[in-house]
Amino acid sequence: MRQEQIQELIEIAEKQLVYAYAPYSGFKVGTALLTESGKIYTGCNIENSAYTPTNCAERTAFFKAVSEGEKQFQAICVLGGKDGKPESYTPPCGVCRQVMTEFCDPEQFQIILAINKKDYKIYKLSELMPLSFYL
Repeated sequence: MRQEQIQELIEIAEKQLVYAYAPYSGFKVGTALLTESGKIYTGCNIENSAYTPTNCAERTAFFKAVSEGEKQFQAICVLGGKDGKPESYTPPCGVCRQVMTEFCDPEQFQIILAINKKDYKIYKLSELMPLSFYL
């Protein structure tokens, strides 16, 4: 992945923090999901007082993309923090990692964990989900 693409995904993910609905935890997360076709889908977390119906930012982006016919993905950028201020890396939860495994090649799909444009790490899905569930 080119440096310009990484920077663009970080910038777009950061802009999604303002849309996050996190009245219970105050922890806002934004994502930018890059498809193989080059289109970018965004996501934010959407909390619910019952917690179980809460939807993570990563799944929001994936579900938006899949609902529009996309099923091939290159990378996702994830960042988040209390009150929308990223101070540490925000890795995807296990459920989001399993959803990624459904649609992504674990050896090719990249997960960018960012605090800002200068402070980020890139992982392959296989590194974050080594024993995922397959049918």
